[in-house]
Amino acid sequence: MRDSVLPTTQIDADIEAPRLNRRQAAKVRTHAKVLEAARILFAERGYEAATIRDIAKGAGMSTGAVFANFQDKSELFEAVLAENLAGTLESFQAAATADGRAAERLTSALSVGYHRGLDHLPLVQAIFARAWFQPDDANERQRTMAKPFVETVAGILQAGIREGELRQDVDVTLMTRMIWELYMANYRFAAYDGWGMEELTAHTRKQMDLILAGQLARQ
Repeated sequence: MRDSVLPTTQIDADIEAPRLNRRQAAKVRTHAKVLEAARILFAERGYEAATIRDIAKGAGMSTGAVFANFQDKSELFEAVLAENLAGTLESFQAAATADGRAAERLTSALSVGYHRGLDHLPLVQAIFARAWFQPDDANERQRTMAKPFVETVAGILQAGIREGELRQDVDVTLMTRMIWELYMANYRFAAYDGWGMEELTAHTRKQMDLILAGQLARQ
């Protein structure tokens, strides 16, 4: 006896994601409009100067509609930040797994981050400015969002150890922290000295060569 087989159309219907009703679809559109307006305002004015009232006006809705989607400005800012980071992580990780030695892979991955950052430089400046004035719990949430990037840097170092390029006794935790702090610090050259990708990439490669110089395994 043959096994019964559902028609293809029935299978498709069973696995298709549930359709949103009109009210749910409207909420999704509102959420997206608020995020886009917030992204623009935070980039233009920074965190402190961008108000919920102005964000609501930019989205073409009431402040009540904004608060229906986000608890406060801090949560809204973090949503904008998370969206921005999500757009970078995949490319960052892809660059980290490309061919080449550890210094080359690190430079490639960090340069991907800089490329995205330069495209949204005012927003990056707002992130740094907020970090100075916000409580530790807000900064901790930002560190949590950065965790996949930091882990990617650590992964490059660990791969270098496995492949015999780097010494077996490399302190991966310390090296990762140093590299990440340099990566973040280099943004000041873009923010205040007008550096573009060419300058940032060349500078980063020199830094990576210098940091790893004492960690290379003996050939």
